[in-house]
Amino acid sequence: MSSVTPKFPHMLHGGDYNPDQWLNSPDILKKDIELMKAAHINCVSVAIFAWAKLEPEEGRYEFGWLEDVINNLYENGIYTVLATPSGAKPRWMSEKYPEIRRVSKEGVRDLSGERHNHCYTSPVYREKVKAMDTALAERFAKHPGVILWHLSNEYGGICYCDKCQAAFREWLKKKYGTIDALNRQYWTDFWAQTYNSFEEVQAPAPNGSRSVHGLFLDWMRFTTDQVGDFIKMERDAVKAVDPSVPVTANLMYDFICYNYFKWKDILDVVSWDSYPVWRGSAAADVEEAQNHALWHDVMRSLKQKPFLLMESCPSATNWQPVSRLKRPGMQLAASMSAVGHGSNSVQYFQFRKSRGSSEKFHGAVVDHVGHGETRAFKDVTQVGERLELLDRALYNSEVKPDVAIVFDTENRWAMEHAQGPRNCGIHYAEAVRDQYRALWQMGVPVDIVDEECDISKYKLVLAPMLYMLRAGFEEKLKAFVKDGGTLVGTYHTGLVNENDLCYLGGWPAGGLRELYGIWNEEIDGLWDGEENSIVTKDGRSYRVTELCELIHAEEAEVIGTYGSDFYKGQPAWTVAEYGKGKAYYVAARAGVDFYSDFLGALIPGLDCKRALPGEVPFGVEACLRETDTERFVFLQNFTGEPKTVSLPEGYIDLRTGEAAGKLELRGYDSVTIAKAIE
Repeated sequence: MSSVTPKFPHMLHGGDYNPDQWLNSPDILKKDIELMKAAHINCVSVAIFAWAKLEPEEGRYEFGWLEDVINNLYENGIYTVLATPSGAKPRWMSEKYPEIRRVSKEGVRDLSGERHNHCYTSPVYREKVKAMDTALAERFAKHPGVILWHLSNEYGGICYCDKCQAAFREWLKKKYGTIDALNRQYWTDFWAQTYNSFEEVQAPAPNGSRSVHGLFLDWMRFTTDQVGDFIKMERDAVKAVDPSVPVTANLMYDFICYNYFKWKDILDVVSWDSYPVWRGSAAADVEEAQNHALWHDVMRSLKQKPFLLMESCPSATNWQPVSRLKRPGMQLAASMSAVGHGSNSVQYFQFRKSRGSSEKFHGAVVDHVGHGETRAFKDVTQVGERLELLDRALYNSEVKPDVAIVFDTENRWAMEHAQGPRNCGIHYAEAVRDQYRALWQMGVPVDIVDEECDISKYKLVLAPMLYMLRAGFEEKLKAFVKDGGTLVGTYHTGLVNENDLCYLGGWPAGGLRELYGIWNEEIDGLWDGEENSIVTKDGRSYRVTELCELIHAEEAEVIGTYGSDFYKGQPAWTVAEYGKGKAYYVAARAGVDFYSDFLGALIPGLDCKRALPGEVPFGVEACLRETDTERFVFLQNFTGEPKTVSLPEGYIDLRTGEAAGKLELRGYDSVTIAKAIE
């Protein structure tokens, strides 16, 4: 496995550091080094929003202060993740070059100020960013303390300016060739919306075109590609000086403005920012832990190798609806959950709290009091000590699942933009999470894939709500099952192609009707609060909601039927043999209880990898990382109540080096155990 940070091949512990806000306080900068050492911090991310300090006037670079900071950090054993500052343009640039300011979908150009509001198409902004990135690389790329490039910060947003619109039209010309081909794929004869030339095409807007779904999808794809091209520009600028220093960009939770899978080959390392909303109740906190575990798995799955947790909060945020304090121990549990899912770092926003502006009350390693005698600082120190303890064993370990869930961003765009059958909520992400939560509680490692990924290596693939069946994916699914794989599909599958045109000839389309052995004749949308049920042959009953398909079992065996309404007794859950494998179909929106029972019975027979063979108490997460010779199991208790976990023979508690047969986990506790692979 290639190293995530080859110049410093260790588990990283640190966070965003903003010395540019404290240059007039050298005593604070000196104190920061002492506090970093005390907290077992070995790296920090620097200069993320420092453009105004790095280039106070056009063309005049001031890098001396940054060099002093990086040198001082390195001399004290602390490494630097060096950022490019493109996430926040300086005010002088915004005023002099108004074209770099983003235009909203209503056609209004932003005023100067704020961050993440630049146009990714603007030649002026690209020129300025490239010049800054090149200058930073020439000065710092070969510095022994600089181990990673942090490109910009949380790339986000969409610009609707004339330059972006023109670039979009060129993108469409390359994709379709002729306007007639575009009209056919967009079905523009509907409502007389036919385009006569590419120049007539405008991005979807509240006061413009909203009903051409192919246009919306292509605009989102274009935006992903345009931002991806901007990232490539930044990457190439810094790597031109020293290609050996890897680049990353910090991605975000459940962010569907762009399709992150399209960027996996642009970045050397994937990193992301995780900010759970803890509520202090067992049920809510366990579900939130599961939600963020899923996104840890998304980030690891993008490149199929360890990722970096770039930001997390060591205390309370200041921007969530309620800024709840972390309960004692939660910092360790949440941090080690990230590591258990494949992170090679735990890093924070921020190291020292700002004195003013919007993040002055955002949690930090160092509070306004300015010393290390705070609960948050001690919690961070505990994480640093744990990472040092596990460093040698874990750095080269990986997560290697036998199970994958298809969670496709373009499919989500299409489903959430379409009209019908439930405009009050189609809940694709929630359906994915229900399946994931059942696997999480069983300690089953999971990869998250999209329709462009290879699925051949897995034993079990779950593919919920594949509304949009992109060209070629049906062949992957059929080959997977034919070769012996097990597939679980659901309602609302195989309805449209990649431009949201309905398939003709019966659903699910694209060969999936043959694969699942069923025909979906129609679908019933239920109101919120309404429900039906799936009843099995042995009398078990499971509540279903939202969507119920009326299917015909053509070649499939019926496992369960509907329990009520005019379609009572009709098929609701089926299985079909196909080649050497099996394809299950769940025709309605079932919940976690259904998938816990269904997958709980399925997993053992498929011999899918699990962190531990037996049951794990509710709310205790069991994650698995492996090398060729050892298994590492991470156990996190997210309930706040004591839990007991019984272990098979052969495990060692890495905290003590002693054999572990039974673990007593305090509330919000985390323990890592290891066992040699036989």
